[in-house]
Amino acid sequence: MSLSGKTALVTGAGSGIGRATCKILARDGAAIVAADVNVKKAQETIDLINPTNVKATSLSLDVSKSLEIKNALQKILELYLKPPSIIVNCAGITRDNFLLKLSEDNFQEVLNVNLKGTFFVIQTFANSIIEYKIPNASIINLGSIVGKNGNIGQANYSASKAGVEMLTKTAAKELGKQGIRVNTVLPGFIKTPMTDIVPNKVKEMFVKQIPLSRFGTAEEVAEVISFLASDKSSYINGASIDVNGGFN
Repeated sequence: MSLSGKTALVTGAGSGIGRATCKILARDGAAIVAADVNVKKAQETIDLINPTNVKATSLSLDVSKSLEIKNALQKILELYLKPPSIIVNCAGITRDNFLLKLSEDNFQEVLNVNLKGTFFVIQTFANSIIEYKIPNASIINLGSIVGKNGNIGQANYSASKAGVEMLTKTAAKELGKQGIRVNTVLPGFIKTPMTDIVPNKVKEMFVKQIPLSRFGTAEEVAEVISFLASDKSSYINGASIDVNGGFN
């Protein structure tokens, strides 16, 4: 699947699905901008993909701050002379607690990163893509199965991911006429640093409910993202694609 000649910005690129996405997109020929609030982890991702011989850059980025996103765009324009045609919003956090004990700060922090951050990135980079007349652009946002079904202890995370899915569908309607496709990938239970902290007993309970009888891998999600980034998905817009092993 060739992404040669395309540049991809991946937020949350320092670990998990973001890191796997950088590796898969680079394998498929895209130049990579790996952005993360922890720039050291983003650089580690770049070091892992350098053997693929694509242009790759790490970037410090807190997606909850609109000014940092605008500054990131300017740095990318300086380096690549045009905005990326692939945007992957992987940046996300959890601050889990039962609804009755969830603090206002923890609720707001998750929405600021997961939902507002996705909005800021879409708005800033879509404007630049339109200004530079970049053809066949693709924005892929990370939702979650819990954004459809909810999950105990994740009122904030579930609400943020439900918001991402509806934000995506709205963006797809508004930006499609500008040649920008916008889609959501909805991972189920995926083996990442975010799920590593879940107690084993809880993970075993969920595995029993997954028809494929295992957690997914970050690479399996990244392969779907690469498909959505490519011209092979040229008529897919506003879609929500489950990557969950059949768990519903």
